[in-house]
Amino acid sequence: MVKIIGIVGSPRKDGNTAYLVKTALKSAEEMGAATELINIALMDVEPCIACDICKTMGECGIYDDMREVMEKLMDADGIIMGSPVYFGGVTSQMKMLMDRSRPLRIDFKLRNKVGGAIAVGGSRNGGQETTISAIHEFMLIQDMIIVGDGAPLAHYGGTGVGGPKGDTENDDFGVKTSKNLGKRVAELAMKLTD
Repeated sequence: MVKIIGIVGSPRKDGNTAYLVKTALKSAEEMGAATELINIALMDVEPCIACDICKTMGECGIYDDMREVMEKLMDADGIIMGSPVYFGGVTSQMKMLMDRSRPLRIDFKLRNKVGGAIAVGGSRNGGQETTISAIHEFMLIQDMIIVGDGAPLAHYGGTGVGGPKGDTENDDFGVKTSKNLGKRVAELAMKLTD
């Protein structure tokens, strides 16, 4: 059974981004995948300090929850990363996770894992595509396989609109693109593991 990890990069524990990532994971489960949610807001993840220990030792020199996250990412077949839009990009929480994943790039431990992105902006054109692009760039640098939300829509990924908690539940387009993304990540991960 394939395993899909969903990462919530919001500082809010259970906000709009978490809702859409959970929606995508539920769609992956309906395809037969096992899923797990990682919520960075509930974890102790420190920023990279550029010590370069990972380059010589192959592992991060900071001992916090990121070690567990990296293990889970290596064990996954697919990874869905979601972030609210902060000034046209990902949150600092998501950026810390990206930066701290440098040890995974040393031997390309995420190579050929299927990746997809979700972003939630304050309006329909609120920076979702640029935020998703930042996640896609991270995935490309890790040598992952990137998918969007699939045909017939074929967008960058899940694109939600939300302000106060609960807004995305009424965003039909955001929910649909997130469901499609979860399905697409699971479909390709299953094909690659056959």
